[in-house]
Amino acid sequence: MATSLQHLDSYDASNFIDISAKRFGLVVADWNRTLTEVLSNGAYETLLKHGAVAENIFRNTVPGTFELTLGAQLLAQHDEIDAVICLGVVIRGDTKHDDYINHAVAQGLTTVGLKFNKPVIFGVVTTNTLEQAQDRAGGKLGNKGTEAAVAAIQMLGF
Repeated sequence: MATSLQHLDSYDASNFIDISAKRFGLVVADWNRTLTEVLSNGAYETLLKHGAVAENIFRNTVPGTFELTLGAQLLAQHDEIDAVICLGVVIRGDTKHDDYINHAVAQGLTTVGLKFNKPVIFGVVTTNTLEQAQDRAGGKLGNKGTEAAVAAIQMLGF
């Protein structure tokens, strides 16, 4: 659903499962760090808010969004990890490199989730401008990190 139609922090938690024994991996891109840290904090706080235990949340930092796929696979391969949340920011520049990165990461994360039969969440902000990215990383449209954590919790309920 388009972000303009739904605030990223709006969700119904009434049917969330107990996640107190679940283990989560966060993979966070270092590129655009000021924004990815906001996403990471949103995901982390959302997991805690809904019952996750801090000791059961593992974070790995990768150089950029393109590297999220391998970072996700390195966490997902462990049986004790129940879900992996991948967070990055790709802002369109003067070239089409963003299209290649976004497509590769989306396809790669899907493959990792299917390979390990667990939720691997695409929490990547893909925008045309820095302002749009800021709006989705704790700005007026909420926090994509929160949305990614909610998606992980919902997927564990299946």
